[in-house]
Amino acid sequence: MITVGTIAEVRAACDDARAAGHTVGFVPTMGFFHEGHRSLMRAARSENGFVVLSLFVNPTQFGPNEDLSGYPRDPEGDAAVGDAEGVDVLFTPGVDEMYPAGARTTVHVDGLTGGLCGAARPGHFDGVTTVVTKLFSIIGPCRAYFGRKDAQQLAVIRRMTADLDLPVDVVGCALVREPDGLALSSRNSYLTDDERAEATILSGALYMASEAVVAGLRDAAAIRRLIADTIARAPLVQLDYAEVVDAVTLEPIDEIRGDALVALAAHVGKARLIDNVTITFRGETPCPDLGVLTASSGMQEAN
Repeated sequence: MITVGTIAEVRAACDDARAAGHTVGFVPTMGFFHEGHRSLMRAARSENGFVVLSLFVNPTQFGPNEDLSGYPRDPEGDAAVGDAEGVDVLFTPGVDEMYPAGARTTVHVDGLTGGLCGAARPGHFDGVTTVVTKLFSIIGPCRAYFGRKDAQQLAVIRRMTADLDLPVDVVGCALVREPDGLALSSRNSYLTDDERAEATILSGALYMASEAVVAGLRDAAAIRRLIADTIARAPLVQLDYAEVVDAVTLEPIDEIRGDALVALAAHVGKARLIDNVTITFRGETPCPDLGVLTASSGMQEAN
């Protein structure tokens, strides 16, 4: 693996790889890697001849009172992970490289960004779509890999990519959980032992909700109440939202009649954590997708 810090270097490397007949796999990240990040790298490695991993803590997606300065970082450890996973190029630009003086352009996706985390974090998704558009422009034609834990982000990036006719195939990869069900997140490192123990209520509430849907519950309000009542049992966890929305448009729905996303966000100590379950249908049968669990022997389906 080679490490480059400039747009010109990584763009040239990608152009050379395509000229040599390779497809390019791209994994954009903010670093502090866990097994979820590794799963994206492995997917990119298995499907492409050339893999680029970017590591950039993007300041424009953090609000004024959010954790930009304290966001966990481990550049040396991250480089070792990328190398171990067979990445070809690690792109580590600085803020000045990505946002040169005088930059004034912002990319906004209407509609999909208004609810869920967009309501609680105004401007967040404009920061995400702007930096991802820039990264897609830099890397060029590729497959780009994103985790389904950030379900709203994935939907927004897919819409943006289609609307702007970008030559990128956006690939959604499984949400990855700890063996006890907690969704992997770099922000889990903020949790104390007590907070970490109570945070498992988030996945527990989604498991209960998905079981209720499988058993026949379709009323979105009842599902939201079930989640809220479950999380209320954990005093260290403060629910931000629990929503049931259309899986594609992210519009709130009153009743689950087709593919849906059940999503939540909560504050646990200093951490704001998100989680979700996607429900698809095979005929009349609902099929919840809760992701995969990490385990010493590999990963197994959580659903």
